[in-house]
Amino acid sequence: MFKNHPKGLIAASLSNMGERFGYYIMNAVLVLFLCSKFGMSDSTAASIYAVFMASIYVLSLAGGALADRLQNYKGVIITGLVIMAVGYLLLAIPVTATASTQTLLIVVICAALMLIAVGNGLFKGNLLAIVGQLYDNYEAEAAAQGAEALEKAKGKRDMGFQIYYVFINIGSLFAPFIAPLLRQWWLSKHGFKYVAELPALCHAYIDSAGAPSAEKARLLGEYMAQAGGTVSMDGCQAYLEVFNQGVHFAFITSVAMMLVSLGIFLSNRRRFPTPAGKKSGLVSQEYTPEEKRAKAKELRQRLYALFAILAVVIFFWLSYDQKSVAMAFFARDFVRSDQFPPEFWQAFNPFFVIVLTPIIMWFFSALARRGKAISTPRKIAAGMIVAALTFAFLAVYCYMRGYPSGDAFTLLDAGERAGMKAGAWVMIVTFFLLTVAELLISPLGLSFVSKVAPKNMLGLCQGLWLATSAVSSLLLPIGTVLYTKTPQWVAWGCFVALCLLCAGVMLAMVRWLERITGNE
Repeated sequence: MFKNHPKGLIAASLSNMGERFGYYIMNAVLVLFLCSKFGMSDSTAASIYAVFMASIYVLSLAGGALADRLQNYKGVIITGLVIMAVGYLLLAIPVTATASTQTLLIVVICAALMLIAVGNGLFKGNLLAIVGQLYDNYEAEAAAQGAEALEKAKGKRDMGFQIYYVFINIGSLFAPFIAPLLRQWWLSKHGFKYVAELPALCHAYIDSAGAPSAEKARLLGEYMAQAGGTVSMDGCQAYLEVFNQGVHFAFITSVAMMLVSLGIFLSNRRRFPTPAGKKSGLVSQEYTPEEKRAKAKELRQRLYALFAILAVVIFFWLSYDQKSVAMAFFARDFVRSDQFPPEFWQAFNPFFVIVLTPIIMWFFSALARRGKAISTPRKIAAGMIVAALTFAFLAVYCYMRGYPSGDAFTLLDAGERAGMKAGAWVMIVTFFLLTVAELLISPLGLSFVSKVAPKNMLGLCQGLWLATSAVSSLLLPIGTVLYTKTPQWVAWGCFVALCLLCAGVMLAMVRWLERITGNE
């Protein structure tokens, strides 16, 4: 798996793994944390999450353009890690939200998220550009040895980005457990137990000055008895304070991981190449007018291919990223939490990435050895079909169980809700299928971008790939609206239709994309 790849790949992957570990500690709990700390509605928390995610990816575009212009990718990456560490440090401050401090604290939280987004924008795309340059150099060295060596080297690029992707997910595998376990420990230390529904009811009690609706008062009494607290203003405030302090403490781990990532990068700095074409000592080459026109045409075709892929992938990300928003709410409300807190489900995705990546790499390598290699565009189209199957599974299950909208479900009697909740296997199957789709699209999409990107625009083009998630992130609240306002089978059925549409468009473009990338 790791044999015959460029030196520097593992070091770059480890640096990224550390950063991703810190990021996913925060990302796994963000929307639920905003709800529990400030009493936000699901839709408001999802909107903040959407803007945050969009900012990350828009700023990746800016970060890539900055590094391309300065030709100082390594310096930009280092700056990004430092800025992210400051952002996580702000999140770690465990100040209790009260009526007088809530607005200020929301501003501080949003400022911290913006710092994380800025740092991520400087870091993420530019490290990908360095990985792409590792393979450009690797293929150039192979070309000097002959056509056969070059062909073998070109076959390593997809695998290299899959390896890089595995390391990302090693970092994100354990991260979702950090905040919930710290929260559980902190609650038990203060004599409380975890009850997922309780923070929202505590906020309703406090906001109504101790006079919530009869149904909410009844539910508060039931759940507070389970948690070991008391139904009073002080009791509700005490539970919320302890509940959220444990999450704040988890963000300290994110700060530490940024420093670990920085240490790995600095210690391997000399092993990383400088992407693009402003290296000193290059000999300029003169071209005839015909050669210049041919090169300009090739460049246009490559950029057309890049933007075609980007336009389709936007809608895949809109569906896929529901795992952190609508799917997180679904896990909280419709899945039994006696086995796993809702945040734990986020760990199944990286677990399956780590387990399935070697299998998928072996499968495609076996096909290639038999002369039946599948092009990157065809793999991406197949991934979108698998994504449609994922949401189809959820839609059919919810239809068979008669699940109502999220809002309607919360109004049901507690006993009725408990009887309707799904078992763990539903989320396990969902994340398994979704991960297969991801592995056919995300790492291979990064590889595709590195193939078609002009060599003096590697950072910018990787930023463009990441920017597709910015557009989709702004649309993420659509999923939350569907989840809260429509029956569950309708909500997930909409994403089935969207993924099938993406697959159809991708299949229609496959032969054209293969010609441009030399796969035909």
